[in-house]
Amino acid sequence: MDDTRLESFIGNLLRAGVLLAAAVVLAGGLFYLVQHHADPVAYRHFALEEEQLRSLSGIGLLALHGSSVGLIQLGLVLLIATPVARVVMAAVGFFLEHDRLYVIISLIVLTVLLFSLLDGH
Repeated sequence: MDDTRLESFIGNLLRAGVLLAAAVVLAGGLFYLVQHHADPVAYRHFALEEEQLRSLSGIGLLALHGSSVGLIQLGLVLLIATPVARVVMAAVGFFLEHDRLYVIISLIVLTVLLFSLLDGH
């Protein structure tokens, strides 16, 4: 694999990830509007998100069951996962090019990304 093919592949990955995330969020948003367009708005009471929306498995289950907020959250997770997938693909591409320095740098960046995503309180 050469640099041009790797750049092209990563560019297509980023484009596909963002478009997929946007389509899922749009579908969830439209579905939410169809379901809740006539609901009264109560600004006096703040309602926290559902407990299931705090984990990836919960988001996946809600989205599979057709929950509009689950679909919106799934789209946002896909959007967050897109640059992580880009770093993974860069590490794989550099590995295939036998470029050890950039593999190590990519793995360090991936470690920092995953730590920051998984360590959120």
